[in-house]
Amino acid sequence: MDKKICVITGANSGIGKQAAMQIAQRGYHVIIGCRSRERGEAALKEIIEKSGGSVELILVDMSLKYSVQAFAEEITKKHKTVDVLIHNAAVFDIAQKERKITSEGVESVWMTNHIGPVYLTRLLLPALKRSEDGRILTVSSKGLLAMPGLKVDLADPEFKNRKFSITKAYYQSKRAQVMYTYWLADQLKGTNVTANSIRVTAVKIDINRHPDILAFQKWVYRQKSKNSISAGQMAETYTYLATSPEVRNVNGKYFDENNKLVKSNPYTCDKQNIDAVMALTERYLK
Repeated sequence: MDKKICVITGANSGIGKQAAMQIAQRGYHVIIGCRSRERGEAALKEIIEKSGGSVELILVDMSLKYSVQAFAEEITKKHKTVDVLIHNAAVFDIAQKERKITSEGVESVWMTNHIGPVYLTRLLLPALKRSEDGRILTVSSKGLLAMPGLKVDLADPEFKNRKFSITKAYYQSKRAQVMYTYWLADQLKGTNVTANSIRVTAVKIDINRHPDILAFQKWVYRQKSKNSISAGQMAETYTYLATSPEVRNVNGKYFDENNKLVKSNPYTCDKQNIDAVMALTERYLK
């Protein structure tokens, strides 16, 4: 296959699906990673119809190491080289009140949003290094600006000994992803692979996907959506960082929805903090 290969996790809806369409339209072969076969196949059909591009579906549950490993093995069996890896999949169910543990014994938000992406990157890195222009994109959130004091709880990232909060669990994982990006970019210096992070702003969502939330929460989301951009608009930043020659050699940066460089929280830029988070992360990968 002569086309460049782009892997996007969580591409059955929202920003991921829109990015898959846009990148496929630019001539890339896009692999969408989805947990649900039914939703994945529906998304695959829509993406192909609307983009007219080359797209395939491979199932993956980012909360399970064995599934991430199988996903990577299937990709590398079919494709020697991977050019772009976008870590879009994430868990943020605003109706979730209690922590959920995977069949492998890890809290699901921490595993899906942080450990899974780190593990997948590690498995696909040899294929990315075969690319003349390998790109890794992690996804964080502008919502972190409202939580300036939030740190990765090195002693209890899984909420075993503290009250679970889906908001804190989600934003902790996203803060960890920013720190991982900086660490990874440093590791990739001197190679033909770059790593950057995207700060996703408020994006209009289909509130009907959350039937269990309270009426007040639905009202809040409707108010927020008035100042939100569309998933397609946010996906344009994904596409820009995945395909534009302008950012070919840009490494270790943080971009907003306008493709502009932004600064992350000072905590995330401190090397000692980054090393501590990565030492914690490594314990999950052994």
